Amino acid sequence: MRPPDNHVHTGWSWDTPSSVTMARACEKAVALGLPAIAFTEHLDFTVWGPDDRATTLGLVDRHASRHQPIDTEGYWAELAEVRDRYPELRIWSGVEAGEPHLFSASVAAHLRDAPVDRVLGSLHSLHDGDRLYGVGQLLYQDADATMRRYLGEVVEMVESSDVFQVLAHVDFPRRYWPGGQHRYVEKDYEEEYRAVFRALAGTGRALEVNTSSPLASADQVRWFREEGGEAVSFGSDAHQSAAVGQRFDLAVDVVEAAGFRPGRDRFDFWRR
Repeated sequence: MRPPDNHVHTGWSWDTPSSVTMARACEKAVALGLPAIAFTEHLDFTVWGPDDRATTLGLVDRHASRHQPIDTEGYWAELAEVRDRYPELRIWSGVEAGEPHLFSASVAAHLRDAPVDRVLGSLHSLHDGDRLYGVGQLLYQDADATMRRYLGEVVEMVESSDVFQVLAHVDFPRRYWPGGQHRYVEKDYEEEYRAVFRALAGTGRALEVNTSSPLASADQVRWFREEGGEAVSFGSDAHQSAAVGQRFDLAVDVVEAAGFRPGRDRFDFWRR
């Protein structure tokens, strides 16, 4: 059984070309036999309000930011079109909320106006002084310290934000590891991973196995299960239509080796 792809971007995300359409992503999902797809566009903020924690922390901007808001009118129009065009595919609306613990009021305001089926929680940036920096920029100062700080901040995000249903790409910095991803030693951070997984398991939320990132090992997913984790989500994190459902066969092997199986139905998360 192939799982849903719960993490897909299209041209409505600021970092994705406009040529990447929902229709092309749906065509790929149907060709692969996926039961469902979620269009989780980036919800990031370069301007935030007085009730956001970012303001309390004294943050004033994002460094070298290209972030743009979601054109919700265009997004919903295209979503309605593909739902009509691909009735054999369940198509979910969604957002990938960046640093939701820092922007809780802004996220809540967006979701009040445009509620969605799937909310992913992601940590892409850390604050340094009065600015947010993409974590890839900080790794080159001190990769080990940045990775430990990153995972600690993920714990904080899980414990202080309840807006998201799925924790996306828990080890996002691996994508930018100095000297190459092969130099990253997952075992070195087991204690920090387990702290994240304990926090996440305590909320009953799902852990994403992200197939754009260096694929999580069965050991890492097993750590989540050992810390009480109940559910796993699969996400391609596709920013090109061809990447929808990428490496899902391998990801299924990893998740099964860690002790998770298909859920209540083919649209569900996989469960222990």
